[in-house]
Amino acid sequence: MTYTATATMKVKAPLARVWAALTEPAMVKQYFFGTDLVTDWKVGGALFFRGEWEGKVYEDRGTVKSFEPQRSFSYDYWSNMSGEPDVVERRALIRFDLSESGGVVEVKVTQSNMPTQARADDSAKNWPVVLEGMKRLVEAAR
Repeated sequence: MTYTATATMKVKAPLARVWAALTEPAMVKQYFFGTDLVTDWKVGGALFFRGEWEGKVYEDRGTVKSFEPQRSFSYDYWSNMSGEPDVVERRALIRFDLSESGGVVEVKVTQSNMPTQARADDSAKNWPVVLEGMKRLVEAAR
């Protein structure tokens, strides 16, 4: 059995700006805990999140699973801070979906294939923090 967490945020900004905030490394670094995102966003390509958290260097990794500009993207994900071996079948799956209506973009993130309810609960608490940071960044750029 696997567990899932979701979070949704409405952002008053153009779709292109929200998309850039989610996919461009320089923007991601500004709200995603200072992480360095490294990817070319090609389906099947590698994806890395690198940085330092609470004094520990990390390199999380994954593979881009889908990429539909200004609509959605997904990747699988493993964190070296998890204490678990990197087994592709056990990686979490992260999916972002965007929709726009009347100058407001709704961003939904779904994290699935998590091994325990406790991890799903932690993700359910963390994603709103990340999305709120992205929202502040994007809406401040008006």
